[in-house]
Amino acid sequence: MFATYLIGLREGLEATLVVSILVAFLVKSDRRNRLPHVWLGVGLAVALSVFFGWVIEYTSTTLLNTSRQRELFDAVTSVGAVVFVTWMIFWMRKAARSIAGELRGKLSEALAVGAFAVTGMAFLAVIREGLETALIFYSAAQSTAGGAGRNAMLALVGGIATAVVIGFLLYRSALKLNLGKFFTWTGALLILVAAGIFKYGVHDFQEADVVPGLNTHAFDISSVLDPGSWYAMLLSGMFNITPAPSLLEMVAWVAYAVPVMVLFLRKPGKPAAPAAPAAADAATTPQRA
Repeated sequence: MFATYLIGLREGLEATLVVSILVAFLVKSDRRNRLPHVWLGVGLAVALSVFFGWVIEYTSTTLLNTSRQRELFDAVTSVGAVVFVTWMIFWMRKAARSIAGELRGKLSEALAVGAFAVTGMAFLAVIREGLETALIFYSAAQSTAGGAGRNAMLALVGGIATAVVIGFLLYRSALKLNLGKFFTWTGALLILVAAGIFKYGVHDFQEADVVPGLNTHAFDISSVLDPGSWYAMLLSGMFNITPAPSLLEMVAWVAYAVPVMVLFLRKPGKPAAPAAPAAADAATTPQRA
């Protein structure tokens, strides 16, 4: 449940910040008449994201006839979710400082076009978060809880609700939050969640007989980590840590978690030095005939 709550919190706060930037821009520029169009775009994005999540679940539970097909489907969606998580956390670390300016610029262009463009811009700004959330939630719920059941859904909704409250308080200046540290800590936790999803995807590939080694265990600590104990369920629910993983599962977990975590926590390099004044003047001064 922690994994799905974290996904809802992280993705929900990103979407909430996007919406708050758009709303604040319209309010400050005295274009409140365009707010309904923004909310329409946000609503359409949320509806499509929910539908996408339903399609994934329906495909797995109804359209696929054999156990092997379901295992393969879960494996592929798990790998896709890991790709999205990895891309998301690195993109947010890079774009966090410039996203507000980019959104304002795009909204200004949309306002010049008309209401339909404003709705479309708001839709596109939110839909990425929504589709990512649906895919990552399905994979995380499958890997940590054996399915996207009621508890996993409640955890996701709880995370999104928390994100909306935090976003509203930030918008009203009633709360101060170091977003850099927030996204760093949640990003690091999501890397561990993604490593667990990747491990689960490898397990599904093994269950489907695509890759070998299902019964070749890396270790077996069932005597120490009782699968039925609360702490074992907590570790499994958070990071998909199991008492008797296969060797290939553990290789996959380490091969993903270690390098990605190192790259993520590494301080970004210094920005390139500005061009010399003479060169800058030469580039901006019109040439005489």
